[in-house]
Amino acid sequence: MTKSIRFRSTGILLLTGLLLAGRAGAADFDPSQQVGPNPVLPEPEHELVASVKVAGVVGWKDGAMPTVADGLTISAYATDLANPRTVHTLPNGDVLVVQSQGPSGEPLGRPKDLIRGWIMSIAHGGGGGKPKQSNLITLLRDTNRDGKVDETHDLLTDLNSPFGVAWIDDTLYVANTDAIVSYPYKLGDTSITAQPTVLTQLPGGPIDHHWTKDLALSPDGTKLYAGVGSNSNITENGLAAELNRAAIWEIDRKTGAGRLYATGLRNPNGLEFNADTGQLWAVVNERDELGPNLVPDYMTSVKDGAFYGWPWSYYGDHVDVRVQPPRPDMVAKAIAPDYALSSHVAPLGMTFTVNTAMPVAFANGAFVGEHGSWNRSFYAGYKVVYVPFKAGAPDGQAVDVVTGFVEGDSAHGRPVGLGIDGTGALLIADDVGNTIWRVANGDGTVTPQPIGTDQTPTGQAALVPQPAAATTPPAGTTN
Repeated sequence: MTKSIRFRSTGILLLTGLLLAGRAGAADFDPSQQVGPNPVLPEPEHELVASVKVAGVVGWKDGAMPTVADGLTISAYATDLANPRTVHTLPNGDVLVVQSQGPSGEPLGRPKDLIRGWIMSIAHGGGGGKPKQSNLITLLRDTNRDGKVDETHDLLTDLNSPFGVAWIDDTLYVANTDAIVSYPYKLGDTSITAQPTVLTQLPGGPIDHHWTKDLALSPDGTKLYAGVGSNSNITENGLAAELNRAAIWEIDRKTGAGRLYATGLRNPNGLEFNADTGQLWAVVNERDELGPNLVPDYMTSVKDGAFYGWPWSYYGDHVDVRVQPPRPDMVAKAIAPDYALSSHVAPLGMTFTVNTAMPVAFANGAFVGEHGSWNRSFYAGYKVVYVPFKAGAPDGQAVDVVTGFVEGDSAHGRPVGLGIDGTGALLIADDVGNTIWRVANGDGTVTPQPIGTDQTPTGQAALVPQPAAATTPPAGTTN
């Protein structure tokens, strides 16, 4: 793919020039003002043509890889994948990689959706080569805990745009775009042959604008929590299309009965319980087309019964006048999230670092994978950051941990889901680089035993150095 992007049609070329021009005002705004518990929120800009900046995907060539912060090493854990979106570690240390492509055929509601769709196709390019089969779950096994994959097995194929997974009681749960399904699965097995059982339906097509459905298991193992994004940027498809969306659902694991747990979350992903507090957290993609510096995406604790503003307001009572009719009663109910990550960084993954083998500087907080968005005149996101925590809440400025996904106007990769492998190292799903990256403690420290994503015990596990690791190179409704 060339760095220069051309249209055949002169008319579309002129429009694209306007899209890529950006806004002069963006240069005068410091994005770091929007990182933390009290982000600066400028006045909204109601743009005829939105600010746009996307990087064409070229992939990783000749052994190139991202750059990591001091004290860490990085290596390619798995390559040649097909759009890896999320990673999930089982209690025995096996890692599940969910590879997925969204459903096709979303109707275009506005003329500018055609241009936006083309822009998104550039941002989600395959990096060259013939596309591989996606919509599958692959098991990666590191038999001797040296940080290298020794076995690879495709567990499930031909899924319907899967994203989130959970495991408990010899049962694997998969959140497809339209339903949570379950399969009998014992640890150590390298194949699944049983047919799926539908636990509950999830809001899906025919629009299915935000198709990713993340999944988290409650600490007591009785409930599943599913993130369901909105069906639009800001209700362009009508409020009826948003029924039971922009929310996190709580689902009883035994019966499939569900309820809305929290609402007003435009596109919640990265669902995970903080092992220190037992509190559910998520990262959320906020709305676009209010200017390059609105609205900040965020991470937040998710409170039972809480409403977080979408679509009528953002960051508490900041009204979005595009949504009609107005709902001052809903605006009055909206609560502000805990921690802003800056506008248009598109966070899609998060994982806590308690009980990991990370260095002290990264041992008590959360990593966030910022996929990178389009509605800004410079590249926003395209990195993994670390947010320190204290007493169960963010405490301090986010710092860059993994960078180098963008070079010039080209994207080597884009981080999506994050997880911790069976040795306590960070795993990053890079969906356009088709790679899982492993970021480990530079001194070779690993956890004494694997800790599954769903099984993290409370309290900090004792860590012991093990030299072997040092060889890793520097529908609407539920039932």
